[in-house]
Amino acid sequence: MGLLALLRKLKSSQERELRILLLGLDNAGKTTLLKSLASEDISHITPTQGFNIKTVQSSGFRLNVWDIGGQRKIRPYWKNYYENTDVLIYVIDCADQKRFEETSVELSELLDEEKLAGVPLLVYANKQDLLGAATANEIAEGLKLEHISDRKWQIQPCSATQSEGVKEGMEWVLSNMNQKKSSKK
Repeated sequence: MGLLALLRKLKSSQERELRILLLGLDNAGKTTLLKSLASEDISHITPTQGFNIKTVQSSGFRLNVWDIGGQRKIRPYWKNYYENTDVLIYVIDCADQKRFEETSVELSELLDEEKLAGVPLLVYANKQDLLGAATANEIAEGLKLEHISDRKWQIQPCSATQSEGVKEGMEWVLSNMNQKKSSKK
């Protein structure tokens, strides 16, 4: 079942537009994840030098996913994309343990941003298919996710290249958006 089928399953009476911000360090797998969500070919992916935007429409939902490059020189520009974000998706390369501290600092700074206050957080613990990859539980402990109390959050183990765990993460996102919509009625 692809993303479109998921969205159809969670249909709503009126179309809802969601702005999703997809961030993480360079080479974490953000673009691969985005292409996997859109059921696109992932065999030729190059590093994102700026940003990619994908819009997926289905009955009840219009997802605008902003995939922003994660290179060190691009990260200061992330702040230009925070406004009106409905969901923050943060992708971590679980096989690149040398960069865990760096990714932890970046995520911590994102969570302190006023414009992202209260925005639900989905962390994709990516590259679970690689030898030596840290588990989602190890990542959650290292990032101290259990201390987050100002927003809903979820960590989802995945392999974007294998399309494993990607759908489950989006189900969490859409479920939270449905709950948020229900509570506003």
